[in-house]
Parts: sequence; structure tokens; C-alpha cells
Amino acid sequence: MQKRTPHALRGTLCASLGGVCWGFSGTCGQYLFSRFGVSSLWLTCLRLLAAGAIMVLLALPKHRRAMAAIWRSPREAALLVCYGVLGLLMCQYAYMTAISYSNAATATVLQTLNLVLIMLLTCLRSRRLPRPVELTALVLALAGTFLLATGGDIRHMSLSPQGLFWGLAAAVAVVSYVLLPRGLMARWGRAPVTALGMLVGGVAVNLAARSWTMVVHLPLQGWLAAGCIVVLGTIVAFSLIMQGIQDVGPVKASMLAATEPLSATVFSALWLGTAFSLTDLVGFACIISTIFLLAKTD
Repeated sequence: MQKRTPHALRGTLCASLGGVCWGFSGTCGQYLFSRFGVSSLWLTCLRLLAAGAIMVLLALPKHRRAMAAIWRSPREAALLVCYGVLGLLMCQYAYMTAISYSNAATATVLQTLNLVLIMLLTCLRSRRLPRPVELTALVLALAGTFLLATGGDIRHMSLSPQGLFWGLAAAVAVVSYVLLPRGLMARWGRAPVTALGMLVGGVAVNLAARSWTMVVHLPLQGWLAAGCIVVLGTIVAFSLIMQGIQDVGPVKASMLAATEPLSATVFSALWLGTAFSLTDLVGFACIISTIFLLAKTD
């Protein structure tokens, strides 16, 4: 038991810090959108391509053979491209766009609904009804989403339709991001698959958006925020979360990564002065509680 303690402690710290990095990067995105008017498309282009290139360079010395072997199999290569485009690219674009229409905390909390979607898919695949604890999580998720969208008053929307749509789209995209690469990661490892998938997504979105035609002028503090998104919110966060999953398992790591919506709320309030109503906070609490409820079902 004593030999496992350092790894459990390391995994706990890594998963928790990874969530904090994700939350902080979301707030950096909100800062760039609100202060400098950058587009979520440009930021996604920068984030995926820069982070993907750096992660591939970091992974090459140790995983060169695996990273080359993936491309020799048409099926594996096609799956990797789907993961990069339908998983990582759509996840990052939908999340950043949701932030641009709302704020980092709200977008991050809505993205957390992916756990409920994965639970429902699991029930469908197993051809069974949700268990009582799963039904409770579903009710809380729906209640939290209702409170965030309407502020508790069904007669009006307190969250913009675009913010709600892209927040829910981010949750759906995370489901693809989680489920698509499972087989690839089991065969080739997390580090090479994540690095290559991110680079593929980055190349795809830059070509599709013709990013070289986009003109963006940012002061030093703007570039620092963008750098934090690439380095802290992508490279460091993914590395920490992957280490957390390896040390404590995916269930506990997902619970510990609940620091993401909490940190996004704190950073948004303290740094950017984002105001949250009591109804917003209750909605946040309802959705975040689903993480702990669903963790008990695994």
C-alpha cells in the first residue's frame, strides 16, 4: 500500500491541476474575446496547430515508431483523422465559441454535460434503463441547464441562444473526443495519439479557415493570454490529465478535474469581473454534482 501512495498523490494533484489549467485557459479565451474582439475560429486555429506541433515534437523521441506505424494502416489513419477533426477540433471550436457568446464559467459547466450524454449512450448500448443514481444525475443536469438558460424564469432566456447552443455542442463534441480514440489509445498509447490528433485537427482547421488570411493585432498582454491557452490550457493540461488517468484511473481523474468549472468561475469573477446570480450558481452546482454522482456508477 505504501508504494502506491506517491502515485495516488501524484495522480490526484495532476488531475486537479489539469482541471485548473483548463479553467484558466477558458478565462484567457474570454479575456481575448471581450477585450480584443478576436474570433473563436482564429483562436482555435492558433491553439490546435501550435499545441499540436509542440506536442508532436515532444512525443517523437519516445514514440517515433508508434507515430509512424499509425499512418501505415488506412483504417487507423482514418480513425485518427476522425478523432482530430470530429473530436479535438470540434471540441475546441465549440467550447471557445460558447465562451465568446457567454463566459468561461458557463461554457465550461455546459461542457460538463458530456458525462450525462456518455451515461445515456452507455445505457442505450447496454439496452438497460438508467439506474436511480443516473436518473438523479440526469434530472440535476436538466435542472441546471434550465436555470442557466432562463435564470429560473421560463418566460425569457438569460443565456443567449448561441451561448446555449455552442455550450451543448461542446458537450456533444467532448463525447466524440472521449469515445473515438479509445481503440487507438489502447493500441498506440495516449501521448502519440493525442499529439497527432491535435496536429491533424490544427492543420484541418487552418486549411479550412485559410488562417493565413486572418489579420490579428494584439498587444503583449493579448499574446500572453493566447500563449497561456496554448501552453497551460492545452499542452500542460492534457499532459497532467493523462498522468492523472494513468495514476488514479479515468473515473477518479474525471471527478478531480471538476476543478475546471470551479476554477473558471473563480477566475472569471476575480479577473474579469464576471457577475453571477444566485440562480447561475445553483445551476452550476446542479451540473457539477453530476460528476460525483456518475463517478459512483462506474
